[in-house]
Amino acid sequence: MENPLDVPARLRPPGEPVIRGINWLGVQTLYLKEVQRFFKVQMQTVWAPAVTTLLFLAIFLVALGDARRELLGVPFASFLGPGLIIMGMAQNSFQNTLSSLIIAKVQGTIVDVLMPPLSSRELLFAWVAGAVTRAWLVGLAIWGAMLLWPGVDVGITHVSQVLLFGTLGAILLALLGVMTGLWADKFDHGAAVTNFLVQPLTLLSGTFYTIERLPAAMQALSRANPFFYMIDGFRAGFIGVAEADPRLGAAVVGGLCLLLWVTAWRILESGWKIRA
Repeated sequence: MENPLDVPARLRPPGEPVIRGINWLGVQTLYLKEVQRFFKVQMQTVWAPAVTTLLFLAIFLVALGDARRELLGVPFASFLGPGLIIMGMAQNSFQNTLSSLIIAKVQGTIVDVLMPPLSSRELLFAWVAGAVTRAWLVGLAIWGAMLLWPGVDVGITHVSQVLLFGTLGAILLALLGVMTGLWADKFDHGAAVTNFLVQPLTLLSGTFYTIERLPAAMQALSRANPFFYMIDGFRAGFIGVAEADPRLGAAVVGGLCLLLWVTAWRILESGWKIRA
């Protein structure tokens, strides 16, 4: 039987697919484009977030740091470090997909992504993979700097747990960035989601404190925040102690990733706000 790929394009019946299955070459090309896009300005996309996060560490240690103060049985500095790492990773994962889509829509170059033979699932995978790559580069930069910071112990206790929650957290925020980018018509819309959703959920998720110190009502609200499980699970991979069951945390964050993946895929399939 004749291979369809051996038949010249002009002789194939209209509508017959040329690429069957997954377009791996297209996915790889879009992924590399996303990585090169942020890596060309790495001082802004990788190193600047790392410096900002280290400033958070310095400010909190100066303002609240007592060498004898402990949270979850570890010094405050060692408690704070992992939370700041995952916070920086999550925020930059969100910004990567958000900026990629908004810039493409505003400049009118979104058509360059929609015209190639890439399915909605393939587009989504490449965008998310690029964001996760940036998140881990930022996380490694922050972690490397904290290794040299006096008084801060960021030695890893459970590598698999760090990898799991770091990757799930980056995927979660990348998908949220895709959905925001599809909805947003201008940069102000993206900034609104960043300022009124992403940053509050990140900062009020136990990054700088344990939720057991909060009143009962605030503890309940904190446990309803998926960012809490992301940060708590990631931090537990470093210090070996968690406030919530890591299995529950993985289920919550993983389940939300799946829900956002399906939602983002359906929005892409519909062509909402990206196709005329």
